[in-house]
Amino acid sequence: MPINRRVTGALMTARVLVVDDLAPNVKLLEAKLRAEYFEVLSTLSGEEAIEIAIAQQPDIILLDVMMPGLDGFETCRRLKADGTTCHIPVVMVTALDQQADRLAGLKAGADDFLTKPVQDVALFARVRSLSRLKQMTDELRHRHARGAELGAITVGNMDEAEDGESNVLVISDDPIIDGLNSDADGLPGRVEFEYHTDARAALETIRVKTPDLIMVDLSLESYDPLRLCSAIRSFEGSRLLPLLALARETEMRRLVRALDIGVNDYLMRPVDSQEMAARVKTQLRRKRYVEYLRESVHESLEMAVTDPLTGLYNRRYLGSQLPRLFRDAHDRNQPLALMVLDVDHFKKVNDTLGHDVGDEVLKEVAHILNLSVRGIDLACRYGGEEFVFVMPDTDKATAETIAERLRGQIAETSISLSNGESVTVTVSIGVAALDPQNQDDTPQSVLKRADDALYKAKADGRNRVVGEAA
Repeated sequence: MPINRRVTGALMTARVLVVDDLAPNVKLLEAKLRAEYFEVLSTLSGEEAIEIAIAQQPDIILLDVMMPGLDGFETCRRLKADGTTCHIPVVMVTALDQQADRLAGLKAGADDFLTKPVQDVALFARVRSLSRLKQMTDELRHRHARGAELGAITVGNMDEAEDGESNVLVISDDPIIDGLNSDADGLPGRVEFEYHTDARAALETIRVKTPDLIMVDLSLESYDPLRLCSAIRSFEGSRLLPLLALARETEMRRLVRALDIGVNDYLMRPVDSQEMAARVKTQLRRKRYVEYLRESVHESLEMAVTDPLTGLYNRRYLGSQLPRLFRDAHDRNQPLALMVLDVDHFKKVNDTLGHDVGDEVLKEVAHILNLSVRGIDLACRYGGEEFVFVMPDTDKATAETIAERLRGQIAETSISLSNGESVTVTVSIGVAALDPQNQDDTPQSVLKRADDALYKAKADGRNRVVGEAA
């Protein structure tokens, strides 16, 4: 899916889907949104809204509740249950003004519930805030989908994390906020609330131990609440954390500014415990979703540079890192050595004992190599039964000593097989070193010299270490 970025300077626009069964309401919202440079799609029914959302992937959906056929609540539930549209923020904009209706909308999966008439400034701020959050996850979603297609990502179950523990940090001059407690119905798993009346101390707490969600009271008098939100967003650990504002009806201007700064959601005071639970649940679920995407993308990157059989880096990674290690050695005028290791008579192992045994042999050789790796070293499976071991800050003589130790250790190791038997193998190793004084020496030339030394070790009878010719 292509990623659309619609951010230019300070102005951020988005593609908005407006859903209302009354055409005049649709036309009015379309006009207001287009005047603010939003792209607008529209429909008069819930059924068609779902089709458009799947096909067009809008950045946000403004959804009426009272519609014939599929009402807004059911439309929202279906959108959130579909893997192709569950990430799209939904704001219900309706004439319904009862708290029970608001809760029904939030429990259906809506990200917000605005009662008509809605102040334009507040509506636009909410649209921009939610659209910004969606666009931040779009690239992760795209990479995740691509990784899954290529088989580089294991698709997990998001619901498994629902009953975990979560920590919510509340920053307010008022140490006890009515209705804000860990016993509210609807909270996901066990949620612990930690209160701070000292904003500066809270910032230090966030630096040391990052919570799962942060609530900031916009009525703070001891510290500028907007500056506090900005500071939280500036920290590396809390930059992407869910940030929820607590506001009063008289603080709408401050709330709009908070949404522009990066607040994800808000609760109006006095706090309704059920609404609080619904909004906290939504924010924690979104946090887990983003973490899941990030971890899966990291997994795909690891798989792209790792040999799946041995767990060592692969040839692609060696090709990207070897030039960097050589440049560092040249720049610091430090030695660098490289060995190429090959399992002797490996074809015979495969032919007589089977490829499964061959795989077990390669895993054990890789394990021994891995135990010898320093933090600065690089061990890779080069291909087949051949491995490359790069050792920065290591001269040729020291590398040959290390190679000899590795050769002896592998020869003396009895490799236990899954069938209960055991086998031993030997290896031949070729060693070469970079000459930091020779500016013409390249990764390819040193690798070639180590490979030539390996072939000499093979020709001389195997199970030996040979250094490059002087």
